[in-house]
Amino acid sequence: MAYNEELADRVRERLADLPNVVEKPMMGGLTFMYNDKMCVGIIKDELMCRIDPAIQDDCLEKLGCREMDFTKRPMKGYVMIEEVGMRSENDFNYWIDLALDFNQRANSSKKK
Repeated sequence: MAYNEELADRVRERLADLPNVVEKPMMGGLTFMYNDKMCVGIIKDELMCRIDPAIQDDCLEKLGCREMDFTKRPMKGYVMIEEVGMRSENDFNYWIDLALDFNQRANSSKKK
């Protein structure tokens, strides 16, 4: 199993009422694209969130949050959330909401 299916189901349920959500296998895990932009994903047992880079430092102080360093280099605007940081529904929704909020302003990497 490349990613946590239970976590994937949690994300699916949370995004179920939104239009334009597409799941794509990516980075050895699963990515949820919203409006053709990477929004959240799952790598192994962690939730990946694309957030506003301006708030990343504050987010990194929260329990279970760390920089995404998938390529051994930190990626600005991307954080990984361990299970302890999204155990409660409120914590889980906090991270999803941050990603959805930034998605409205994020640039699409879709090729034209």
